[in-house]
Amino acid sequence: MNIESIVGAIVAIIWSPYLVALCLLGGLYFSIRTRFIQLRALPEMLRLMFKHRASESGLSPFQALNISLSSRVGVGNIAGVAMAIAFGGPGAIFWMWVVAFFGASSAFVESTLAQIYKQRDAQGQYRGGPAYYMEKGLGQRWYAVIFAICTVAAAAMLAGTQSNAIASALHEAWGLPVHASAVGVVLLLALIIFGGVRRIAAVTQWIVPLMATAYLLVALVVMLLSYERIPEVLSLIMRSAFGLDATFGAMIGVAIQWGVRRGVLSNEAGMGSGAHPAAAAEVSHPVKQGLVQAFSVYIDTMVVCSATAFLILSTGMYNVYDPAVNGVPDQARMLLDNLPGMEAGPRFVQHAVESALPGFGKSFVALAILPFAFTTILALYYMGDTNVSYLCRDKPAAWIVNVFRVLFLALAAYSAINSATLAWTLGDIGVGMMSWLNIIAILLLHKPALAALRDYETSRKAGIDPVFEPDRLGIKGASLWNRITKAIG
Repeated sequence: MNIESIVGAIVAIIWSPYLVALCLLGGLYFSIRTRFIQLRALPEMLRLMFKHRASESGLSPFQALNISLSSRVGVGNIAGVAMAIAFGGPGAIFWMWVVAFFGASSAFVESTLAQIYKQRDAQGQYRGGPAYYMEKGLGQRWYAVIFAICTVAAAAMLAGTQSNAIASALHEAWGLPVHASAVGVVLLLALIIFGGVRRIAAVTQWIVPLMATAYLLVALVVMLLSYERIPEVLSLIMRSAFGLDATFGAMIGVAIQWGVRRGVLSNEAGMGSGAHPAAAAEVSHPVKQGLVQAFSVYIDTMVVCSATAFLILSTGMYNVYDPAVNGVPDQARMLLDNLPGMEAGPRFVQHAVESALPGFGKSFVALAILPFAFTTILALYYMGDTNVSYLCRDKPAAWIVNVFRVLFLALAAYSAINSATLAWTLGDIGVGMMSWLNIIAILLLHKPALAALRDYETSRKAGIDPVFEPDRLGIKGASLWNRITKAIG
């Protein structure tokens, strides 16, 4: 067996129907328990998103949001959407929307928990995330260690999907050799990641909004040029999602599977990645950052992923593989072959924009992918670095950090020069491992997040700026908040 076959077998086990059900039902459960916080609190999310309060210990909520968006808004919004359509049919987009809607409540719970159980590291900066709340909230250090190890590996695997997309897009646009792209990406990454988390925050604070705005504007122009096809695209997505389309009627199972897989990889709700930057924010109450992080899921999937989907489907620039009996796409057989010989990925989007704006599309998408992917890699590095710090009790030796950095850069380079299928399958393994461990943990530990939400809403109704006091709420293991509250008061 070659490495692609081995990796494919592993991802088939991890991404079984059980994990798909866990992602969807977990999000539904949290939606019910929070009384659909993702809808009720939309005005509050917008109000909190632009609060700029930072300190020597923590980032502002907006900076933390942008690190999180750097991870969420990435190549998954371009190449990931293209692959969802190729392997799950147009109906996969509907299931991406579903997992985003319910996943926003999962993102709220995990990010609020990350804030509740955060701590200061040896440099005095806030650190937190699933490993921290698994140990402090659940009292299960062994489980937290397993998650941290898996997350360090997943960060490197997921970085490979981004570097591969950069290399693929640059090769398609300008014929740049993938080896040259790999070297360039690694050199730029090395300059930034050796500068630490504050340099990451400084870079992402400006790049993320600019790159998302430019991409959305071009997507809007393309959609306006083919506006008459928008109703048809919406109809195609809905028919395909429920097995009612003549061409894609037999794909309802893989549509759900690929929609959830690519949805979770894109918006990362429930897998725990967004909880890492959420814990680094300087706020007076954990719920504040939980709400901000929940809104980032909407930005990712409902806005950016949807724009990509309409680009591809309205122009017809996509292929759809015939699913095999076991649900694995047969790349030798096609249900739809509009781009003969074209591998699924960012090239679908390049051809979509190129078909509407000749001479512009391929180059623009390549330029868009560069910051999308690059800032995602930075956010992934921060996630991995946080878990290295956790494993070393927040006092990692310099050589340990440097070994992680070198391995992280090496895997980014390796994936850049290999096939997109291998890179994305490795990424799926990383997402799946984290999702299994984290969703189970937050299902067991969600009560402190709900108590914090009730406390926050009570204070807001009384016209008081909420301040978190864990002892008053009976929440144990959040000792840092006693000092934070004292400093605020």
